[in-house]
Amino acid sequence: MSDVAELNPAEQASERALAEVRSAIECGESFLLEAGAGAGKTYSLIKTLHFLVKRDQNRLAKRNQKIACITFTNVAKNEIESRTDRSPLIHCDTIHAFCWSLIGGLQKHLRSLLTKLEPWTERLEEVGDLGERRVEYTLGHRSITNDAISIHHDDVLSLTIKLMEYEKFRRIVKEKYPIILIDEYQDTNAAWVESIKNYFLGSQASPLFGFFGDHWQKIYGYGCGKIEHPAIKVIGKEANFRSVLAIVDCLNRMRPELSQFVVDPDEPGEVRIFHTNDWAGQRQTGNHWGGDLPAEAAHTALESVMKRLGEKGWDLSPQMTKILMLTHRVLASEQGYSSLPQVFRYNESFTKKEHPHIAFFVDQLEPAIEAFLSKRYGEMFAAIGSNVPLITRLSDKARWAESMQQLIELREKGTVGDVITHLRTTHLPKVPDAVEHLELKSESFDEGGNEEMPRVLRELQDFHAVAYREIVSLTRYLQGHSPFETKHGVKGAEFENVLVVIGRGWNQYNFNSMLEFAQDEARIPANKLDAFERNRNLFYVACSRPKKRLAILFTQELSESAMQTVRHWFGNDNVEALAF
Repeated sequence: MSDVAELNPAEQASERALAEVRSAIECGESFLLEAGAGAGKTYSLIKTLHFLVKRDQNRLAKRNQKIACITFTNVAKNEIESRTDRSPLIHCDTIHAFCWSLIGGLQKHLRSLLTKLEPWTERLEEVGDLGERRVEYTLGHRSITNDAISIHHDDVLSLTIKLMEYEKFRRIVKEKYPIILIDEYQDTNAAWVESIKNYFLGSQASPLFGFFGDHWQKIYGYGCGKIEHPAIKVIGKEANFRSVLAIVDCLNRMRPELSQFVVDPDEPGEVRIFHTNDWAGQRQTGNHWGGDLPAEAAHTALESVMKRLGEKGWDLSPQMTKILMLTHRVLASEQGYSSLPQVFRYNESFTKKEHPHIAFFVDQLEPAIEAFLSKRYGEMFAAIGSNVPLITRLSDKARWAESMQQLIELREKGTVGDVITHLRTTHLPKVPDAVEHLELKSESFDEGGNEEMPRVLRELQDFHAVAYREIVSLTRYLQGHSPFETKHGVKGAEFENVLVVIGRGWNQYNFNSMLEFAQDEARIPANKLDAFERNRNLFYVACSRPKKRLAILFTQELSESAMQTVRHWFGNDNVEALAF
């Protein structure tokens, strides 16, 4: 790069952080680069890999060693490999694939450890002597055959953690990978990171570890979050290459310990906060919905805000503005699947496709119908998957065509129950075993008996009555054909403008409580800390997505204490009560 004085403020902050990373490496120190939202964490990781390859290429090649780079997704892996010219000195892979590369050859040890590993203990007792069965990791499903034992993704990490207890294994790891860089460290499996801290960091036998990420962007429950260890040098990257100063100023007040510098301090931007405390009607009640507006009022509030923003010059097209929501009742209403939050106790049943019927509809049936409509029959059968009966004659094709045409009609005018009945009658296509099992349980339940109907069967009955058009709408939303998103869906993304709608409806989130606790984090009770961080992190991720304009609509009522936090973070002049 050119002289530091010629760089913009964000570039200067980035160079300072990279200089500290290089200094740590030269001193043989493990380090953690804390890169806040928009800081260019991947850029720093790539620059570090380039530095290491240039510095150590001869030594690594002579010793048959590599730099390990552990990523969170295959998409990230492909990007890193592309940006490092697929250097043979870098082994870049997801954590599961990387761990399997370490342990896959230790077959005797794996067979021994599996007998003590939950949930294999009872299962392997029935098999008896494992003999010379191969331990395999392919699709990530548990199974046992006469020749092999196939293990789950979680088993790979558990077995690696067990092997870390052995000094010889740790020595092998260091001999193969003297340097290990971990991308998105905050989302890395907590037990695996804990074993790194216990068995490697601070030890002579430890590789040099570099952690890249941001614990404020940990929004998945299984991640380790913040890492603290005396053998780790913490380096803050005080840059923001995404957002304008108006937004970054808010992020800095939210997170003063990691203040960020922007590219152009004079670039214009906007932050607007709307609250609904002045609404005089009856708000919702209950643990999940308490304090939120009724769905119709929330819809009116959203329409009002969007009209106000449009009048102020916002381009509200999906290409320019993303609407991030956590209140699924409002989101469902806007997207055309308003019945689903009322049918299912947990939103994850449909938002994360945890219910087998939803998973089948969204991942198989809808793509198959869309392919049929476009006359892409190969894609249709590929979407259906393994539940395809053999087609041996012209009459089979005719039956398929007739069945699919009936499905298209039911899709427009029928209910979920109508579609299920059709599929279970024609078997074209067959419903998955999990769907059939649940349907049979519902049919065999004796409603006239003394036993109370289980929630899952009651939900299924209610689900049958839902118009199937709502499944079509849900599928479109989940596939991204929408100006709306949930905040979980946009981690790592950025948009020109963002409108965040904050309310209730998810059992793990109450942003009013988070804003109250943010007044004095030192006083947060220990049993509330995880919930606070979960809410704070998701809020931070949402607020840090826009490049130029940020607006927030609170549909839930905010206490005075919470309002104080809002005014402090976003500026009193930017906060206004929404007039109904």
